[in-house]
Amino acid sequence: MTQRNPPGVPAEPSPPEPSPVTRLLIEWRSGGSNAVDQLVPLVYDELRRLAAVQMSGERPGHTLQPTALVHEAFARLVNVEVSWQDRGHFFSVAARMMRRILVDHARSRGRAKRGGDVVKVSLEQSPLELEAAEAGIEALDDALEALSALDERKVRIVELHYFSGMTHPEIARLLELSASTVDRDLRLARAWLKRALS
Repeated sequence: MTQRNPPGVPAEPSPPEPSPVTRLLIEWRSGGSNAVDQLVPLVYDELRRLAAVQMSGERPGHTLQPTALVHEAFARLVNVEVSWQDRGHFFSVAARMMRRILVDHARSRGRAKRGGDVVKVSLEQSPLELEAAEAGIEALDDALEALSALDERKVRIVELHYFSGMTHPEIARLLELSASTVDRDLRLARAWLKRALS
């Protein structure tokens, strides 16, 4: 039997339906074997965009192409144990995975030599125009690891903004922070990273 609210008392709004991506992530987390297959077409274009963001600063002729980066990242995501929360969480983890793949690729090619052919990383560019060549992305990764030891939240905000292209309000919703906190943390992190990279 449906319980009615007394007259004059507004009904409580029902929680919003989860997005198809969030629903499939929850199924995946619960062991649903078909969830991953259904998820791929829903997230592929966004993963390609993330890969383009990640590779926007790479040197011309880079041996790793965006499509290969997407496939490698997805292969790693399938094999990692993550308690998926929602769509934003998935793309945050995917962006971090892509950054790790690019750093691993740079290190395996042995291109980053101290004082050698180093390209400076700019944190003034838009998230879609980070100037990070292989040597630059390795230096940026080292700086992010150092910052993570001091303040992991700031690193997560940097990753979401610069590597995932998320806006301040999107990051605020995902991390359950105010937009002003996201803005302040991002400014402080950028200043810290600029000093570390100079």
